[in-house]
Amino acid sequence: MNNQISLLAQAAQKKKKIILGLMSGTSMDGLDLVLCQLTGKGKETEISLLEFETVAYSEKLKDLLQKVISVPRCSLEDVCLMHTYLGHFTAEIILDTLEGWRINPSEVDCIASHGQTIYHAPKSKHQRAEFPHATLQIGDGDHIAHKTGILTISDFRQKHTAAGGEGAPMAALIDQLLFRDSHKDRILLNIGGIANFTYVPASSALDAISADTGPGNTLLDAAARRLLDKPFDEGGTEAQKGVVNKALLEALKANPYFEQAMPKTTGPELFNWKYVEQARDQANVKAISDKDLLATLVELTAETIAEAIKKVDASDEMEILTSGGGIHNNALMYRLKQQLPKAAFVPFGAQYFNPDAKEAVCFAVLANEALSGKGFQIGLNEKKERVNFGKVSFPK
Repeated sequence: MNNQISLLAQAAQKKKKIILGLMSGTSMDGLDLVLCQLTGKGKETEISLLEFETVAYSEKLKDLLQKVISVPRCSLEDVCLMHTYLGHFTAEIILDTLEGWRINPSEVDCIASHGQTIYHAPKSKHQRAEFPHATLQIGDGDHIAHKTGILTISDFRQKHTAAGGEGAPMAALIDQLLFRDSHKDRILLNIGGIANFTYVPASSALDAISADTGPGNTLLDAAARRLLDKPFDEGGTEAQKGVVNKALLEALKANPYFEQAMPKTTGPELFNWKYVEQARDQANVKAISDKDLLATLVELTAETIAEAIKKVDASDEMEILTSGGGIHNNALMYRLKQQLPKAAFVPFGAQYFNPDAKEAVCFAVLANEALSGKGFQIGLNEKKERVNFGKVSFPK
């Protein structure tokens, strides 16, 4: 047997695995690294967080990524180079971070790398009947594995599209696997660049429902960069000083995406600054203060999240476990709680672990399932086949 296949088999047979989960989201602010000990598989999976760190991206790297992320046209050479460059760069971050944690790479059984999404194109976005759902992530797994010397599983979203799904939100698979409560309906709400949720009903006889609701922080952060010359409106402080412009809000909410049936996914390919400018033109809102624009974008995010959640058959007294950068925006959370007054909002970290690590942990669990589990029954076709996610890259 090839010694690399033996390495894979040894990792798969371990009862306890040390897996390094990696996640970089649509906000492009940095790379989340979480070192987990995972025991068991499937619903018996137990997770212990050993280390967690977010390594901020430099302005140079952000500038390079912005040339290829969520843009209608870019250089194929840039995409090719960035795929390799980001894999190499990610490996360097891993090695530096492990050294800071005093962890030898040989102690890590597997890396689970999400990569950086550069374009997300479900059918609802591309509107081309002859093409399936599509999504593309860069940050080559072979470069990560070879440079770190650690078995790497990456490119998780492709199998989801191959089986008929939209490639997102992947966290929903883990939400329904590990975070169901038999006594109450739950919403696992993540407010990242794009906001998404998983409805996990108390009854195990009912299927979970997941969807991207629309913009989370992506428009708010874009506005902060343009208007405040800051990466984000810390705590929603400036938004709290503004007044919602109802005409603009109505124009922003007129996008057909908000009326699409679930499950559905989206990204900054749709919800970007051009979308805001078009809504301003439609609403004939030529002049608006910075604070009022921020307040309106907060209201857009809060209302579209709440309206999407109201479409699932959850009890009014459901529990909403919150995670993602948006939970630190006080203006947003205040309006969201007003929209769903009977729901119990609970920080994800109060029940489980650091919410900032949640998405990276989810990919660590997906890797664990790929190694040792039975796959996920995603129910996207008549057979409801079980599928495993991720592509294996050997160190040698």
